Amino acid sequence: MQSLRRRVVLLGSTGSIGTQAIEVILAHSDEYEVVGLAAGRNLELLMSQASQLGVPEDRARLADGDPSVLAELASLPDADVVLNAVVGFAGLPATIAAVENGKRLALANKESLIAGGPVVAKARAAGGGEIVPVDSEHSAIYQAMRSGRPSEVSKIVLTASGGPFRGRSRAQLADVTIPDALAHPTWNMGPKITIDSSTLMNKGLEVIEAHELFGVGYDAIEVLVHPQSVIHGMVEFCDGATVAQLSMPDMRLPIGLALGAPDRLDQAFGPVDWSTLSELTFEPPDMESFPCLSLAYAAGREGGGAPATLSGANEVAVEAFLDGRIAWTAIPEVVDEVLQMGVGNIDDIPDVLEVDRSARERARVAVDMRSYG
Repeated sequence: MQSLRRRVVLLGSTGSIGTQAIEVILAHSDEYEVVGLAAGRNLELLMSQASQLGVPEDRARLADGDPSVLAELASLPDADVVLNAVVGFAGLPATIAAVENGKRLALANKESLIAGGPVVAKARAAGGGEIVPVDSEHSAIYQAMRSGRPSEVSKIVLTASGGPFRGRSRAQLADVTIPDALAHPTWNMGPKITIDSSTLMNKGLEVIEAHELFGVGYDAIEVLVHPQSVIHGMVEFCDGATVAQLSMPDMRLPIGLALGAPDRLDQAFGPVDWSTLSELTFEPPDMESFPCLSLAYAAGREGGGAPATLSGANEVAVEAFLDGRIAWTAIPEVVDEVLQMGVGNIDDIPDVLEVDRSARERARVAVDMRSYG
């Protein structure tokens, strides 16, 4: 590790990723110092974190729907690393601010890169910022790609647990309840990402994110269902070699790597006990029962404003499901309907905002047409 402590801003500090990041940082306080915190609405926990970490009150901020607060903290001149663990599209301004100002962006907010991929790429090129993924799958690809040059990559493979409904037919999914969809078999995550995992939209968003992060074409990005969640990602190289990253499910491993890469932590998170691991199995995803994955591939291939439209419409649909307004099976229906209406193009942040606004507006109409009450 470096002799000087890396100074970290945590955005989304009270959520699952944020709290685990604090656990990692406190265990390595000689290597990291937190200089800024942001949360959505949990002021009590935010203030407790600020006191524990020695963050001044004026740098422990509630965003409460104001993305400019996040962007301000992501631009702090004394910050080396910005961990963006904000949920949803609201994380985009912070992503732009971090890479524009030459920071290391530890990215757990996939929606901002998906919605604003071309804009983020421009900001990254202009400011010299670096993106290191926090998602376990993209962290796995990031690690595996160290084994070769980008030009030697033939294919990358993202694994999916299959969520709580793996193996169910479309007919069997008609009566899914909110508690059913929130009961993830492997990971402990927030409600939005857990619902996305149940529909496989999360994996579809990760496909688009992988394209943006690693510059690999969609035909060379494969998804495999791997219920043990031990292999998080694989890279196949041009000579036929496949390099995989394996560990038991523990987000502290990719968090620690994103904060300190290329160095690894000297503390093990999720080591595999080979004496108890009996099998590693794989199966193709069921695109018919889980159409969100196909929708994401199609949006990624279309490009332009399609990924932003996909992301925005999905956020509205998931929120409506969690509010009990629509059925679980209506989530892909809403997203597909919005995508069919046209998506526009993206050249700058105002374009991204307009595509997202339009997608959400149309998604709300589609939800209202299906609403229970």
